[in-house]
Amino acid sequence: MTNQLTRRTLFAGGASALALGALAACSSPGRRATSRSGARTVSYWLWDANQQPAYQAVADAFHRANPDITVKITQLGWNDYWTKLTAGFIAGTAPDVFTDHLTKFPQYADLDVLYKLDELDATKGIRDDDYQSGLAELWKGQDGHRYGSPKDWDTVAMFYDKKAMAKAGVSAEELGSLEWNPDDGGTFERMLARLTVDSKGRRGDEDGFDKDDVAVYGISSNGSGGDGFGQTQWSPFTGSVDWFYTNENPWGDKFRYDERVVQDTLAWYYRLAEKGYMAKYGVFSTTTGPEVQLGAGKCALSFNGSWMIGSYLGMDDLDVAVAPTPIGPAGHRASMFNGLGDSITKQAKDPEAAAKWVAFLGSDEAQRIVGRSGIVFPARPAGTEAAVASFRKRGLDVSAFTRQVEEETTFLFPVTKNPADVQALLQPAFDDVYANGKPVSTLTGVNEQVNNLLALT
Repeated sequence: MTNQLTRRTLFAGGASALALGALAACSSPGRRATSRSGARTVSYWLWDANQQPAYQAVADAFHRANPDITVKITQLGWNDYWTKLTAGFIAGTAPDVFTDHLTKFPQYADLDVLYKLDELDATKGIRDDDYQSGLAELWKGQDGHRYGSPKDWDTVAMFYDKKAMAKAGVSAEELGSLEWNPDDGGTFERMLARLTVDSKGRRGDEDGFDKDDVAVYGISSNGSGGDGFGQTQWSPFTGSVDWFYTNENPWGDKFRYDERVVQDTLAWYYRLAEKGYMAKYGVFSTTTGPEVQLGAGKCALSFNGSWMIGSYLGMDDLDVAVAPTPIGPAGHRASMFNGLGDSITKQAKDPEAAAKWVAFLGSDEAQRIVGRSGIVFPARPAGTEAAVASFRKRGLDVSAFTRQVEEETTFLFPVTKNPADVQALLQPAFDDVYANGKPVSTLTGVNEQVNNLLALT
């Protein structure tokens, strides 16, 4: 087949673009890839280049235990990854196993291009309680079958430069005890004002501060948040007012962006840009993420996920530390609790060999290897412990991330039907609020559209 779907087609057109028969027709189970010597090869895709060395070490350990199976790893950047994966499903060139995301798997499961892991011998023994609480359940479809094996987890915290904070006279204890509210922003907003500096050296809480000529912003910017449920933007705030995106999770059928509590929270968040404490839309390019802003001295507090720890540690001039997200009106702090998984495509040439690889990826042995690399927090507790120890050896206290799990102040990533179609409606609406100054109340209309979509599918 010669037709190829672009990322725009896939994620704007959603399942309807793929469900024209082509994808399902081209995703029938593949033939077993066995050489004359009996050796087998499993292809595995991932998108994070920082993690590739760790997973190569895992593949080497797997090969030692299974000398007849070799794992071939391919790394692709995020954008290319999903485009080529979709094209591969259509052309019959998809990998045997790939790193999956919770925003993608429901669509792939609906299109019947993934194996049910509980129907393959090597993976049918995966248990929910082998992993950090709640992670494994997210990889079950509406049919109750498991489509992904948990590989890691993440939470959100505030990265900062210790030297910059010392210059501003701010202690780690102060950063760890901040509180916010949607009325006056609380001690958190006052801290942002203190940390924001205009081009003439005046701070945001000083007379004469020029909000239109800012040299250092108090908080990083990272787009509107409409493309990922505000994970590294506003979700720590909406989570700490005890609001959640849908009426239930997973597989909620009604979104709740029409509720006043979330609209008040979002209005407060976007006002930070109007006050000059956060960059307005367009000040930084899409490639100038929160980590780049902090490394360049353009922001004081850089909100980001734990999967980015390695990037911050890799900045030579940055004496990095991490503080937890602020406490909200509900009396607790909050963070989205997300995780990636490994899925097997129905194009896998040897499904049971692929399943052995996925089972190994989810094992204590493999996740300890990944944990010792100090890149992410693996999904198993043993792997998490290895990661914490690795970060500690590198001089970084990561308790700002782990305490959210320990204190049960996390909320899970929302999983719904037709996530691509949902995103296609939500993202422009949020962009309009952040970039064009549209009132947050406009989310009521798009919320109705999303709910109508879910009711029809």
